Amino acid sequence: MTNAPYDTLVLAGTGKTGSRLAAKLAKLGLGVRTAARTGADVRFDWDDATTHRAALRGVGRLYLVAPVMRTDFADQVATFLDLAEAVGVRHVTYLSAYGIEAAPPRVAPRAVELDLIGRGAISHSILRPAWFMQNFSDTFLRPVDGVITVPTADGSEAFIDAEDIAAVAAETLANPDAHAGAGYALTGPEAITVSEAADVIAGAVGRPVTHHDIDRDVWIQGSVAAGVPAEYGEILRMLTETIASGMGSRPNDTVEKVTGAPPVTFADFARRTARAWTGVVRGPSCRR
Repeated sequence: MTNAPYDTLVLAGTGKTGSRLAAKLAKLGLGVRTAARTGADVRFDWDDATTHRAALRGVGRLYLVAPVMRTDFADQVATFLDLAEAVGVRHVTYLSAYGIEAAPPRVAPRAVELDLIGRGAISHSILRPAWFMQNFSDTFLRPVDGVITVPTADGSEAFIDAEDIAAVAAETLANPDAHAGAGYALTGPEAITVSEAADVIAGAVGRPVTHHDIDRDVWIQGSVAAGVPAEYGEILRMLTETIASGMGSRPNDTVEKVTGAPPVTFADFARRTARAWTGVVRGPSCRR
């Protein structure tokens, strides 16, 4: 496959899905330009419009990741998409959120979806993943002293590996005509509770790991105190309430249908990721 030097722009190119996607696209022979505030091929800052045009120069395909930890980014993304369309981008793969198609149009991720759907000059693919497995290794589900603290009760979720999200994104960007207009709900192969995930992690690291189902208001207050924007606290409330109420994502076969390979199980993820928990999962060994 032969393409222009920078055929595809990957926003959040140093992030969970962006970094993995860039590697997969490069293996497919696509010219890739990664974009992020630091550490990428080109600097990109959602709040600095002077970085946008240079990032888009010469690309025809775009992996769109909206500003994180915000709830009011739809207008900002629309302005960027106007520029992308004007400079020649013809396909956008958008990283949205599981179930967001049922949200009111005023909700930012859904507003971005509707914006893309209404653009005649740009084709699109929309990815709506479940909670990332990497939340257990990198962010808010990471065990601290052997405890995962999150108010999800006994609700389950079909956690998905970021590798699988990137694999689907790579297919949509490498073959945009085949995936134009698609909306893909992406899940892992099984729905498990956080307690069950903790047991799997414990087996991988050989030490006890448990789930603490903390009071939701206390948890949100702690998250805000730790630096999460107060307005985003309400998003965390919605996400955790959805799982706790039994309305979390359910497994489907979309990943395998798009990529030809089954999605990664949580057990395989935990075995592969065990080193990430070294030093944060402490206590007596549970192995004999």
